[in-house]
Amino acid sequence: MLDKVLNAKSVAIIGASKNKTKRGFQAIKTLLADGFEGQIYPVNPKEDMILGLACYKDITDIEGPVDLALITTPAMTIPSILRKCGEKKVAGAVIIAGGFRELGAKGKQLEQDVVTAAKETGVRLIGPNTSGMINMKSNMNLVGIQDTPKGHIALLCQSGNMALTLITEATIRKHEGFTYYVGVGNESDIKFHEYLEFFRNDPETKAILMYVEGMSEGRKFLQEAHKTCREKPIILLKSGRSATGKKSAGSHTGSLAGMSEVAKRAYERAGIIVIENSDELFPVAETLSSQPSIKNNSIAILADGGGHATIAADLLSDYGINLPELSDKTKGKLREILPEAASVTNPVDVAGGTDSDPSLFADCAKIILNDPSVGGLLVVGLFGGYGIRFEKSLAIGEGAAAYRFGAMVKKSKKPIFMHSLYSSYESHALDLLRHYDIPVHDSLDISCKCVASLCKYGNYLKSYHAKTNFVFNWRAKAKQEGAQIIENAKKEGRHVLLEHEAKQLIKLHGAPTAVGQVAVTEDEAWEIAKKIKENSEYQVSSKHKVSLALKIVSPDILHKSDACGVKLNLSSEREVRKGFQQIIKSAEAYNSKADIRGVLVAPMAQKGLEIIIGTKIDEQFGPIIMYGLGGIMVEIMKDVTFWVLPVNSTSCKKMLEDTRSSILLDGVRGHKGYDKKSLKTLIAMCSDLIESYPEIEEMDLNPVILYEKGLDVVDARIILKK
Repeated sequence: MLDKVLNAKSVAIIGASKNKTKRGFQAIKTLLADGFEGQIYPVNPKEDMILGLACYKDITDIEGPVDLALITTPAMTIPSILRKCGEKKVAGAVIIAGGFRELGAKGKQLEQDVVTAAKETGVRLIGPNTSGMINMKSNMNLVGIQDTPKGHIALLCQSGNMALTLITEATIRKHEGFTYYVGVGNESDIKFHEYLEFFRNDPETKAILMYVEGMSEGRKFLQEAHKTCREKPIILLKSGRSATGKKSAGSHTGSLAGMSEVAKRAYERAGIIVIENSDELFPVAETLSSQPSIKNNSIAILADGGGHATIAADLLSDYGINLPELSDKTKGKLREILPEAASVTNPVDVAGGTDSDPSLFADCAKIILNDPSVGGLLVVGLFGGYGIRFEKSLAIGEGAAAYRFGAMVKKSKKPIFMHSLYSSYESHALDLLRHYDIPVHDSLDISCKCVASLCKYGNYLKSYHAKTNFVFNWRAKAKQEGAQIIENAKKEGRHVLLEHEAKQLIKLHGAPTAVGQVAVTEDEAWEIAKKIKENSEYQVSSKHKVSLALKIVSPDILHKSDACGVKLNLSSEREVRKGFQQIIKSAEAYNSKADIRGVLVAPMAQKGLEIIIGTKIDEQFGPIIMYGLGGIMVEIMKDVTFWVLPVNSTSCKKMLEDTRSSILLDGVRGHKGYDKKSLKTLIAMCSDLIESYPEIEEMDLNPVILYEKGLDVVDARIILKK
């Protein structure tokens, strides 16, 4: 529990100072100025009194209980100080100092010493390398940022400058503020997922805003985010998308950094609203903390000019948001109150109808929001500026409309968004909208991003699936024969399954594949080949004779093609015998010490669409799966998608839709299309396989040949953990 840390009732300032430029002075000054409700204990062996407070030589000298220590001393002093904190039964410590793993091996060892001291004493750590923390409810400001606004957003941030940016923006906007701010720093002890759990259970926090540079326990974070997003939204900006940005983020926090596609997709599956532009971060958080979500992914636009309406329609369409056709009843009511020139389709253009009476905006809004196909309303243009731009008296009508807008949101449970060119002006109407939690922005892009975020969150809540919880039920579907295949390889000291073993394993779990047989001699190779050619299972038609593939079988030769260990499209006895001889000879030349077990003889697959499916262990999230076009296309087009395992049937469907090549599956230019059902079943099987056998490090099914009906796994490679 982090309650005693984040809701501390007593704070010791270790490294307290009379020097006004030092953090140990500024922290005490801020706590006193802000009216912190708890006890403040300065600690410095060289001082008796600081800012009117008695100063203690050591934290153990303090008579009363201490919940939290703010440590402002250099990095090298931290381990010994933490042991003193442990003696005092301090619940947590905020470590300001940098100079830990972000500086290399020496700093990494020092950070490990700090963590060891914390674990031995039971002291929970915020940081190190943090700007501090703020509890707005008790006025516990351990950062020193002045006039931080109170509100309903919890802020988790790995950059002091980004935190200052967001808090400054909130101060300027004068509407929404914060419940807590935590500078997570290097995340050496308290992890992101632990903060999420705390904020999920905090009744005053309505949304969680995050700026992340590196994360050490990605899967636990996803599991907690999955729980949290059902109750309150998480808005996240992760830096390090580029190679340079990733390097910068890594040097800042020393954590595993980078915003990979697998991370972005995983965050979105957990329900997180992922933001890529920093200027959208606070507006989206502000919106999600106060507005009801859009439940049907549909929005109407109400405008007092065509240009803004058209741009907004384009932006929203790009986000995949529906602009529904208004009902005849809705359009009829709008025609009754608007001039003849007005457009009553969606977007609705009042065409000057509000020039003399801006309160007409509210009349139109009420009619539009009553349309069942509309999930929310975006008003674009000059609202809030009629009294400024035209005639002062018009401000009265705007104020009346703003009041009614607030009532509409409350009654209809549908959000209203305001884009106004006069957002930065003093406008009573716009101030009223903000009072009613209606977002007001002068940027159409940001307004539309806020709309898109509410739609996205609404879509997540509507499609929430309890099984998408990123939790494995290890070995639940394991088969004894499959476990034996893996055990046999391990007994031989191998960490790679031979191809026929890998195929046997996936076939046990339902994957369609021709395993083939291993031949030790060329005579055996031809005998196996004859049986395959005579097997009706492989006869597609009388016109298509069965062709054969021969592949080297050796635990020492993983990439068969590199060793010229593959022969394809063989048919006659002469071809099979010659192919066998050439493969053995090439393999011996490639690696004279290789353990050659023989040659795998298997039927060639028929032509179809080549697919690749693979799994591996991601450093942040654990087992992940890749799907995309196979063969040469995977290298050229790189049309693949990565998802964190496990995946369910709904996830498999979305994986297919995630690639540009998804249109090929439905058929193009007269082709009937391919068997998506079998493909989804295979992807789900791969997920089950990884869950069944945690010994698997990596698996590649490449190629998988997809047909109009059915599929065939042509090649399989499975690598075990060492």
